[in-house]
Amino acid sequence: MSPNASTPLQTRPAQAVPETELTPQTGEPVVAHIVKTEPGESAAAKVLEARVYGTPLEAVCGHVWVPSRDPKQLPMCQKCKDIYDTYRMFNEHLGDSPSE
Repeated sequence: MSPNASTPLQTRPAQAVPETELTPQTGEPVVAHIVKTEPGESAAAKVLEARVYGTPLEAVCGHVWVPSRDPKQLPMCQKCKDIYDTYRMFNEHLGDSPSE
């Protein structure tokens, strides 16, 4: 083959490979997590929808669960709290707690 000849380019469909497989927690929750939301999205509305439809949510710490009870009765997940506090350092509009 001559140096100027080109080989036809082959294309293949992109494959999405998840970094980890998310498995929702089952059973009684041990701690309350902070729900991961997109800008302009309401965490309270997201939790309500998940409770009604039984869909899993992802916390800022990466934990996945289906909400089933009032989180105010549980202690806060320390990893979620630490991540939220870090976000607060760089975002002045965030309140002292996620509910604000």
